[in-house]
Amino acid sequence: MKRVKRKVIAYITKGEGRHRKLLVYEQKNQPEAGLQVPGGTIERNELLLDALYREIEEESGIVRDELILEGKVKSSKFFPEDKNVIYERTIFHFNYVGESKNEWEYIVEGEGKDAGQLFSYRWMPLQEVPKLAAKQGEAIEYI
Repeated sequence: MKRVKRKVIAYITKGEGRHRKLLVYEQKNQPEAGLQVPGGTIERNELLLDALYREIEEESGIVRDELILEGKVKSSKFFPEDKNVIYERTIFHFNYVGESKNEWEYIVEGEGKDAGQLFSYRWMPLQEVPKLAAKQGEAIEYI
């Protein structure tokens, strides 16, 4: 029996139309992990949106007041072949309204496996976003 892990993913954008950009990061010490967006695991007894805001802040330093929730983009199940787990994913879209930096580095906070890692963030034009790691880009076409 495969266990279920509930995950949240955040597509954080800024700008409008063809000027819209998506927030992406790479792990500074593990570039082979690929290009990603903020997200993570929903903890036991944690509400979905609380988990989402917590993950965004732990991974990027962006706080709730800097985001406008545009809505849920997609829910899906993800079955990695190499793991005995089913990931239930819920993807949300946010508009970033905080003070904008084009690039920054952030040391991940919290208790998760990424804690202490250095993430390198940047805004990438939406139409230029390549394939994201772990199929995180599965719903970009809907934002």
